[in-house]
Amino acid sequence: MKDSFWRDRQVLVTGAGGFIASHLTEALITRGARVRAVVRYNSRNSWGHLQGLSEAQRQRCEVILGNVADAFAPREWVKGCEYVFHLAALIAVPYSYRSPASYEEVNVRGTLNLLEACRAEPIKALIHTSTSEVYGTALEIPIRESHPLQGQSPYAASKIAADKFAESYARSFGVPVVIARPFNTFGPRQSARAIIPTIITQALAGTTIVLGAQEPVRDFTYVDDTVSGLLALAQCEGAVGKVVNLGTGSGVSIGDLAKRIVRLVGGAKKIKTDRRRFRPPGSEVMRLICDASLARHLAGWRPEIPLDDGLQLTIKWIGHHLAEYRTDRYVI
Repeated sequence: MKDSFWRDRQVLVTGAGGFIASHLTEALITRGARVRAVVRYNSRNSWGHLQGLSEAQRQRCEVILGNVADAFAPREWVKGCEYVFHLAALIAVPYSYRSPASYEEVNVRGTLNLLEACRAEPIKALIHTSTSEVYGTALEIPIRESHPLQGQSPYAASKIAADKFAESYARSFGVPVVIARPFNTFGPRQSARAIIPTIITQALAGTTIVLGAQEPVRDFTYVDDTVSGLLALAQCEGAVGKVVNLGTGSGVSIGDLAKRIVRLVGGAKKIKTDRRRFRPPGSEVMRLICDASLARHLAGWRPEIPLDDGLQLTIKWIGHHLAEYRTDRYVI
């Protein structure tokens, strides 16, 4: 749909200082929206990845420091907004094994707080951002939205619960919810807890790449494509009340991904396995490959950026920001 759709619309984005949400915030500003961007409160007054907004961009962006787990704050954030994009979440799968209660607090109760706030306001759409991790190891390939949900990590369990609360508010209270379910998004600004930055930073900084399990297969989507999918679903009345996958439909194993990145970076690199990086037994998700036909049918969305092109862009960005990453230790 035309970018003019967003001109002068008031939009709320939660988790706006994070990876995907910062790209989404910038895309909305570029399209003329007025964005209320919620960044998790911190004593440094840091805006996360929104620190780099230009002065012109800041004129169309109201940054709020807050916490979605606060039951009262979302009520003020939502007021006057037509569209809400909910991306605030704890996302690191390995850390969820150590601190599952934190994931319940932010991902489940935080989502419930925002849903309740949206219930009280005449919004046009709430785009609730889910994750392909809720499917667990695929029982069938490619994965359709009807695939059973499997909580193979505390993180996945928290997102399943959040998704079900979103579904219930659509069914019970008529909140115009769309559950967008991106598969593995990657690109500039992604943290080192994700596999692609983990590989790239090691490839740029040294001669050895240390990985956990190399057999799992993932469907990697460049961040600009994920953002365009979220925007398309927000504009699609037919998507309200539905779960919609966003992915490429192509899978690559972690081992083959590492070899591909090594080829793009250049130079001789040794790829090693460290069992300390494995997920607990029985919890590893082995195959995630997306069926995005519903997104194409409803919203006309399809990814446009090939994996190698996206990897090149990500390698270039990380190369200019390598000092921001820790390459000397494993980050969970």
